[in-house]
Amino acid sequence: MNDEEVGDIDQGKFIEERNVMCYIACIYTMGQTIKNNKIVHDAMIKQIDMMFPPEMKEPVKATIEQCRGVAKKYKDICEASYWTAKCLYEADPANFVFA
Repeated sequence: MNDEEVGDIDQGKFIEERNVMCYIACIYTMGQTIKNNKIVHDAMIKQIDMMFPPEMKEPVKATIEQCRGVAKKYKDICEASYWTAKCLYEADPANFVFA
């Protein structure tokens, strides 16, 4: 994996390749939003409350709620993570943060 594949995710550049999908899952795991191979949306909300500036909290939480069902469409955690992140970006690019 290289920076060309994952370096612009925060700007909406999602390359539909397995290693990119699993990279996103790894980032979510490190952020403690994946438990038992499932995305835990309540954990995402908790991270927002702890880490985001006040003006971003409500819009980002609304986007998380909007994209809540995406992960359920995929049994594979890499795919679930990728498509969830892509949904979050497409729903609100201005407030999307990927780190």
